[in-house]
Amino acid sequence: MKHWPAYLQRQRSEYLKPPLPVECIADMIVVIPCFNEKKPTVTLNSLIECNSPGVNTQVVIVINSTVQSNKKAIQQNRETYQEVLKFSKTFSTHRLHFVPIIVENLPKKHGGVGLARKIGMDLAVDHFYKTNNPEGILISLDADCTVSKNYLRDIYEAFQNKKVRCTIHNFHHRTEDNNETIEKAIREYEGYLRYFEKSLKYTGFPYYYHTIGSAFAVTADAYVCAGGMGRQQGGEDFYFLHKIFPMGKVAVLDNVFVYPMARFSERVPFGTGPALQKIIAEPDGRIKVYSMDAFAALKEFFDKIDLFFKQPENAVAEIITLLHPSLQEFIQRNNMEANIMDCNDNCATLVSFRKRFFQHFNAFNIIKYLNYSHREGYFDLESLATCNNKYSKYIGN
Repeated sequence: MKHWPAYLQRQRSEYLKPPLPVECIADMIVVIPCFNEKKPTVTLNSLIECNSPGVNTQVVIVINSTVQSNKKAIQQNRETYQEVLKFSKTFSTHRLHFVPIIVENLPKKHGGVGLARKIGMDLAVDHFYKTNNPEGILISLDADCTVSKNYLRDIYEAFQNKKVRCTIHNFHHRTEDNNETIEKAIREYEGYLRYFEKSLKYTGFPYYYHTIGSAFAVTADAYVCAGGMGRQQGGEDFYFLHKIFPMGKVAVLDNVFVYPMARFSERVPFGTGPALQKIIAEPDGRIKVYSMDAFAALKEFFDKIDLFFKQPENAVAEIITLLHPSLQEFIQRNNMEANIMDCNDNCATLVSFRKRFFQHFNAFNIIKYLNYSHREGYFDLESLATCNNKYSKYIGN
C-alpha cells in the first residue's frame, strides 16, 4: 500500500469528503453512480437479496449532478438522496451497509458518470487505506441494475485467488413495459457485444473481454496502479479496464449476472442508449457490425508476431508485405513498424516481446484499424447474422 498515499494526495480533497464510515470496515465496496434516477432502491434491494459473501460490504451510491444539470434533475437527486438515506437507516447491517453521497455542481468538462464512478472508487481506496486493508475489492455497478443472487459471494470468492486482479461479469438487459421495439433492439445490441468479444478472442488478442461499466470488479491495488478511473463522460469503463487487463489474471464470471435496464439515454455519447437509438432508426431494425473478414485479417497479423522477434528492420518490413493490404496501409500510416522495432530493442525474451507488442497494438489501435479498414472500403459493415455465419466458418476452418 506504500504507493496509495501518493495517489490519494493527487486527488481533489473535496471529493474525498466525507470519508466512508468506519463502523462498517469493508472488505468489498460496491460503487454506484446515480443521476436523476426515480427508482434507486430497486438496485439496493437486489443487493440485499444476494447470498452473503461472509465479509463486510459497503454500497456507495454517488448521487451526482453538474453545473449544467437542470433543476428537475437536481431536485430528483435530492429526493433520491433522502430516499436512500432512509433506506440505509432501515436496512443497513454490519455486513451490508448502504452509504448515499450527494455531490453537486461537478464541472461541465468532466461531470458525468466517469467522474461519479471515480469519486466513489477513490473514497473506497481511502477507506481501505485507513482501515489497513491492502486486499480491498472495488465492484462497479450502475443505478439501473439488478444482480443475480450469487453476485457478491462469487465475486468475493474469485478474488481469493491472489493472482486475480479483475473480474468480468455476465449481463442481460431488462426492458420496461414489455416494449417489443426496445426488446428487439437490445438483443441485437447484446448480440453485437458478444460477437465483438468472441471475434477479438479469435484474433489472438489477449485482452478481448467486454468492458461494461456495471459488470466488473478490481482490486483496490490494481485500481491505484492504473491511476484510477478516468473522468470521461462515457467510455470510462473501456479506457480504465484496458489499463487493468495487462496487470494480471482476469477472471470471467459467466454465472454472475448484472441486469441493466435497456433504455434511451442522451447522457453519454456512446454505449447502450445511443446504440438503441441507432438500431431502431435502421429500416430493418438490425445493427451493422465490423466484418468478420477484418478480424480474420487481424488474426493473420497476430499469428505472425513471433516471426518479428529479434529480426532486423528489413526482415520485419518483408513480413508486413504478407499481410492483408488494409493492415499494410494501416501499419505504414501509423508508423507501427517502428513500434515493432521498439519491442525488439527493449525485449530480451519472446514473452516480454509479445506483451510489449500488445501495448502498442492495443484495443484502441484495433478499433482504429477496424474503423479505418471499413471507411477505406477494404471491408463493408455487415449484418450480425452474416458475420456470425462467417465466424462459424472461420472457426470451422
